[in-house]
Amino acid sequence: MKNQNLPSWMKQLTGFAGIIGASALIGFPAWAHINSNTSVANATQTQQVPGKVKTAASPTPTGASPAPMGASPAPMGATKDIVAIASGDTQFKTLTKALGAAGLVTTLQGKGPFTVFAPTDAAFAALPKGTVEDLLKPANKAKLTKILTYHVVPGSVLSTSLKSGDVKSVEGSSLKVAVSAGKVTVSGANVVKADIKASNGVIHEIDKVLMPPDVK
Repeated sequence: MKNQNLPSWMKQLTGFAGIIGASALIGFPAWAHINSNTSVANATQTQQVPGKVKTAASPTPTGASPAPMGASPAPMGATKDIVAIASGDTQFKTLTKALGAAGLVTTLQGKGPFTVFAPTDAAFAALPKGTVEDLLKPANKAKLTKILTYHVVPGSVLSTSLKSGDVKSVEGSSLKVAVSAGKVTVSGANVVKADIKASNGVIHEIDKVLMPPDVK
């Protein structure tokens, strides 16, 4: 009855607001369902790990659950992509140079998300003398690409989503993840700093250069 005393323009506005509200309530569950299915469809199996590895990530919000491996979107809040973070870190000078020589810069600047197990400069320096210089030659681009993509896993995989087991790399071969007493290793390399968040994935710093099974 009170609406009869309202001006006609106010009645129209009230009705319009009701329609908008109803549409939002109907549309949101559908949007959430589509995005949920999209994430799950791209998921890879794994994992859950105790958190004694040093991390660069902010704490998980209270009540939030770790996402399954490969199903996580790119971490929220990060503004730089994987390449920008690596190139701005003095620990990853050799890795950055290698990504350029292999032609992988554009790829790892893409939407992703990607998880990169990133060897430090010290890890590259530990290779036999002359190995890095040889890999950076144009003639060895295919071999270098194979090695670097062996360090990349599809999806954004935080340390809280890892457990012992095999994980398939972008290169195609599997990485062997081992978790014991809060320590994480990947095919024999120690994860020394975890969860360096990027806008298109995450970086885990490792202390060894990983070699695919068929590369010597």
